[in-house]
Amino acid sequence: MCPSSAVVPDAGRLLFDELTLGDRVEIDHQVTVGLRTWTTKTVGTVVRTERRRHGLHFQRNFDDKVFSDTILLRLPDGELTTVALDEFTTLRRA
Repeated sequence: MCPSSAVVPDAGRLLFDELTLGDRVEIDHQVTVGLRTWTTKTVGTVVRTERRRHGLHFQRNFDDKVFSDTILLRLPDGELTTVALDEFTTLRRA
């Protein structure tokens, strides 16, 4: 692999690695259902971050591991919500 094609982590990925309990973050994420796509914003306080292993909707090799980075947030009204980060997510401190 040549150096120019190497994957470079973005600022959101680096911020995810630095998050701790009590950090206030703002997350913009794109939601797609069928042919419709919209962007939504979630602002809250970090309760927990984790890298969660999961399977996909079809049969895969047993050792083919798939992970999602997730953030558990406490919203201003006290509600808890989990946001999975992907390539369509922008993460920043609020």
